[in-house]
Formats: sequence, structure tokens, C-alpha cells
Amino acid sequence: MNHACERAKDVLNIEIAALEKVRDSLGAAFNEAAAVMRACLDEGGKIIVTGIGKNLHIGQKISATLASTGATSVMLNPAQAMHGDLGIVSEGDVLLALSFSGESDEILNVVPLMKRLGAKIVTLTGSPNSALAAHSDVVVPLVIEREACPFNMAPTASTTATLAVGDALAMVLLEARGFKKEDYAKLHPGGAIGRALLLHISDIMRVGKRVAVVKTGGMVKDAVMAMTGAKAGSAAVVDEGNRVVGIFTDGDLRRHISENLDLQTTPIDEVMTPSPITVRADQLAVDALKIYEQRDIDDLLVVDDQGRLVGAVDIVDLPKVKIL
Repeated sequence: MNHACERAKDVLNIEIAALEKVRDSLGAAFNEAAAVMRACLDEGGKIIVTGIGKNLHIGQKISATLASTGATSVMLNPAQAMHGDLGIVSEGDVLLALSFSGESDEILNVVPLMKRLGAKIVTLTGSPNSALAAHSDVVVPLVIEREACPFNMAPTASTTATLAVGDALAMVLLEARGFKKEDYAKLHPGGAIGRALLLHISDIMRVGKRVAVVKTGGMVKDAVMAMTGAKAGSAAVVDEGNRVVGIFTDGDLRRHISENLDLQTTPIDEVMTPSPITVRADQLAVDALKIYEQRDIDDLLVVDDQGRLVGAVDIVDLPKVKIL
């Protein structure tokens, strides 16, 4: 098996070449397919994906991608369609049929029934002159030179190309229909991205006694005691109107301790970071994540529109709400 890696590279090169060929061949038919699918979705219809054999699995992934990006979609097993599953079809739906040969009996049996029920047929096929293509409203040809299989039989390059074009359709529809990150989050509430996009700063921030606060003019000792009491990694420095003027962190303390800092007599104003980065309570939690990543900091102060302190966000709290 010493040649396994080289053989693997050959397989990938064949599939890459197939993708490049399909990419370069996309044109008016792809535009028409996207337009038909968008019109269907805009009118409250759904995209029904079907395929047989390996394309059944490819279709399941395409349907799942469509659904997760705001395009209502279901998978139809053509073998089950003849036994009641056609009940999922409504007038105005679109059938996205996947068949490299375009001659699969199971799909050819389904297409006339789907058309009779008022669905339009969009086909992805390697055989634009096939029987399936002849019965379709839109045909997107996925012509490739060969499979990666040494016998040119096992679906490999063809299924990869089909999946990629399915992904392309999903992404085109996503953008055309104005699908946003917030919409994506609503469909993925169980994931870290979804939680970050659905949660607001107000949902994750520390308030009350959990926020360390010291008044401007106070000493470093006051800040350290406040941080210890709140079990916080930083202290907000505020003026008499509770407006944030600075922040003092554990990192600041360690840096200044090495300089023989006198906790008792050193004013906090001399060692704090003035005008710190702040966020508002109504911002999304993902905004805090972006700041942490871009600025390499661990603590954020939360202020109102007047710059007054209302809370704090500590990076150590984020794993508890499963954002990190």
C-alpha cells in the first residue's frame, strides 16, 4: 500500500478536473434552474429532491443544505413515491432530480406523476439527451469525462459534481432571497454559531455584585479587593456619574507588580487602561466574540447609551453558555 497516497492524489485530481469542467460549462440552464426554484420558494412551495443509488445519499445532503439555508426542501425516495410518498407533493413545487445516466427507471416512473400533480422538473444529469432530460422543464448538464473508479463505473466524480452543483444552487438561492446570519441562527439554535447569533449581551453579561467597580481617584488596592469580591478578572473604573473611564485587569496588575507597584498608594487612574472597548446590552453575543478574537482581550464592559456601566462580559463565562 506504499502507493496509496499517490493513487489518492490521482482520484482527487480526476474529481477536481470534473468539477472544473462542470464549473466552466454552467450557463443559461443553471440560471433558469435557480430562477424556477426561487419562484417556487417565493410562492410558498418547496423543493423536492430525488435520486436513486448513490444519488439518493447525495440528494439527502443537498436537501438538508437547502433546508438549513432557508429553502424549504424534502427528500423523496423514488422507490417509496409509488407507495404513498407522493402525498408530500403540492402544486407549484419543484422536483430536483439527480440522475447521471438520466435513464433510472425509478425516477422516470415518478416524473410524469409529479408533473400531473403540478410540479416542475429540474434535472441535474450527465446525459442531456436522456429520457429524463426530455421530460424535464430545465436540464443542467453535468458532463464529465470519467469517474475516478478504475473501471469507470462506481459513481465518484459524477456524484461529487452533482453535490457541488447542489451546493451552488443552495448558496445562490440563499443570497437571492436575502437569507442572513440571523436567519441561519434561528434554524441552528443548538449549535455554537446559532447560540452566538441568538443570544444578546444582556443574556450573558455579569451584573450587580458580580461586576468589580472602583471609582476614579481610588487606589489599586480598592480595585484588587473589588475584583476578589466579584471573582472577576477586571474592574471597571467609573466617575461620579457611573460613566466608564477605564478598566483595570489581572494582566495590568501582574505587569505593574513587577515594577514594585504599591497597592496602597498608587491611584488606579495611573495604571488603568483609559477609554476601554465597551459594548451595549442589546448587541448580539457574537459581537463580543468578534472583539475577543480581534483584540486579544478577555474582559468587556457593558454600557448604556450614556456610557454608564451596566454590566461586564468575562470570556471565562462563554463556555458555560456553550458559545465557545
